[in-house]
Amino acid sequence: MPHNKDFKRYLKTFLGFSPFARMKISSVLMKTFFFFFFFVFPRLAASREHDFTFNGFSNTDLSIDGIASVTPDGLLELTNKTQNMRGHAFYPRPLRFKSATGRPLSFSTTFVFAILSEVSDLSGQGIAFFVSHTANLSLPSPSQYLGLFTESNNGNSSNHIVAVEFDTIQNPEFQDINDNHVGIDINGLISNKSSPAGYYNDSTDSLQNLTLISGNPMQAWVDFDGEAMQINVTLSPMGIPKPRRPLLSSTIDLSSVMLDSMHVGFSSSDGPFHTQHYILGWSFKTNGVARPLDYSKLPSLPVLKTTRKSVVMVTSLAIVSCLFVLFVAAVTFLIVRRRNKYAEVLEDWELDYGPHRFSYKDLFQATKGFKEENLLGTGGFGRVYKGELPNSKMEIAVKKISHDSRQGMREFVAEIVSIGQLRHRNLVQLLGYCRRKGEFLLVYDFMANGSLDKFLYGKKNPTVNWAQRFRIIKGVASGLLYLHEDWEQVVLHRDIKASNVLLDGDFTGKLGDFGLAKLYDRGSDPQTTRIVGTMGYLAPELPMTGKGSTMTDVFAFGVFLFEVVCGRRPIEFQAEAEDLILVDWVLENWKRGLLMETVDQRLTEYCVDEVELVLKLALLCSHPMPEVRPNMRQVVQILDGAVELPELLPRCMSFSSMSLYQKVGFDNYIMSLTSSASTLPAMSGGR
Repeated sequence: MPHNKDFKRYLKTFLGFSPFARMKISSVLMKTFFFFFFFVFPRLAASREHDFTFNGFSNTDLSIDGIASVTPDGLLELTNKTQNMRGHAFYPRPLRFKSATGRPLSFSTTFVFAILSEVSDLSGQGIAFFVSHTANLSLPSPSQYLGLFTESNNGNSSNHIVAVEFDTIQNPEFQDINDNHVGIDINGLISNKSSPAGYYNDSTDSLQNLTLISGNPMQAWVDFDGEAMQINVTLSPMGIPKPRRPLLSSTIDLSSVMLDSMHVGFSSSDGPFHTQHYILGWSFKTNGVARPLDYSKLPSLPVLKTTRKSVVMVTSLAIVSCLFVLFVAAVTFLIVRRRNKYAEVLEDWELDYGPHRFSYKDLFQATKGFKEENLLGTGGFGRVYKGELPNSKMEIAVKKISHDSRQGMREFVAEIVSIGQLRHRNLVQLLGYCRRKGEFLLVYDFMANGSLDKFLYGKKNPTVNWAQRFRIIKGVASGLLYLHEDWEQVVLHRDIKASNVLLDGDFTGKLGDFGLAKLYDRGSDPQTTRIVGTMGYLAPELPMTGKGSTMTDVFAFGVFLFEVVCGRRPIEFQAEAEDLILVDWVLENWKRGLLMETVDQRLTEYCVDEVELVLKLALLCSHPMPEVRPNMRQVVQILDGAVELPELLPRCMSFSSMSLYQKVGFDNYIMSLTSSASTLPAMSGGR
């Protein structure tokens, strides 16, 4: 800056020029100013590297929200075992992520994280590293979408979020999704590319699996090459050098996702299980390789509290005297002997989760000790007993499932999560549960008239009239519509049949047995990878593809309609070959103009229009081509008379059932069943 005298001298000289000369000088100065301001300075700013390293987070100025915090030891704690909450942590200032030409800048980051859960095989959500155009992420659901998205914006291109998720959710409703995986997400949680968690051994190039909720610290590297538009994600246990081969590598054009200014940070959300998500250290750099972390400076993780009971017990035994130990042992023996009859299993996560928990003692007394005289039935998922609660005198049904069942713990939790939250007059209500030693017990409303199938088959069995059957059909359709479209998540029942429709004292039909049910978020892919259900109710696309959807439920509902109207089982192994498959039998009679000949002969009085409507609707629902079938909202509208069936029926007039079955390889499948009819089981298994 010139001194006062120098400045006056320059000014006098400038004023000594002619007006024209002064105008030219001013023009040159202005052009120089604009050149530097709009061209040189932005390029210098764009080329400036952002480089920071945190070996622990004490005395840092991170921006945090939700339940995130920095512990006195310097750990960044994203969640703290507070159920259904989320936490975020950001670098305090936005960073430049685009060059002056508009191309995304390269960046590199590495961090060490750990996930601690009080239940060894169950956890909340996982952790996500993300780059976002905004630091305002207060809207996401507290227990879903990793704290990054909502049900309404998940997958929207306007999100401008790139994330790498380390997902640990272990909820039975998502069993088709690998529950221990790493994924690259663009604007939503449907990963662009994903892989089970692990790392490639440099010596053998084989994948070594890692369990994200093991409680052990792990290190991750995320590298983006702005020229090649390639993202690499690498994972390994902390202390092992970065593997040469990345776990994930994907070419993604981020030009439309990245904005000039973006925020970087971490996000996590906790579900119904007590989980803690920690970041121990973090290094980041644009236009270069992130500096390595100093392991010796990283803070230590807290001791897992799942060992609290054993530690207390060992400590107590170590400090008490020998006589006191003998006394306690004697007293304990007497107490255990007295209470062993009603001993239960209770874990911490159950205290604030699911429906009401019953005591085993109450259920034991209600069912008179689970005596055979109280047995209502036996199925693939256990035995069901009738009971009466000792205090309220309320009638209940108790299902006992053993640890040795094929579904075990996952099926037990699945029913609690799904049925416990569903509320509909045409769904069997789950009242509560109990756990005892090797048994799980589920408590339901008692259905006085049992299952519908016992009223449909056999001339000696009691039956229900057409008015009752039509009301049951409409009720089950309404319940299924609720599962598919009206609840907060989509529920695939996957085992719709007459034996799973229960009747209360007023013969109101209620859909039950959700042991094979699958839940998924709206907008996500519901397709499964294993065939589950019961022979005769499986849509023809299932044996070939193994992929279930709401349309496979609709197919099973169509077969159920035939059951109710015709009083026949879906597969009659004692019948002639042409009458083996109920769907084909009705179809052939319809082609010959003998549709009403298929009606249950025990129905002496019925409304012809209603029966014909249901039979034609059943043909439409059980069409071999999924795209022809109506959804459950259309089904309900047809049954209520709001939509005319002829508007939909012509689409199914050209199909030949068995020929289409053969096209998808179903004919050999049915023929193999006929050769083993005496041992035909209900198909079930994992999701």
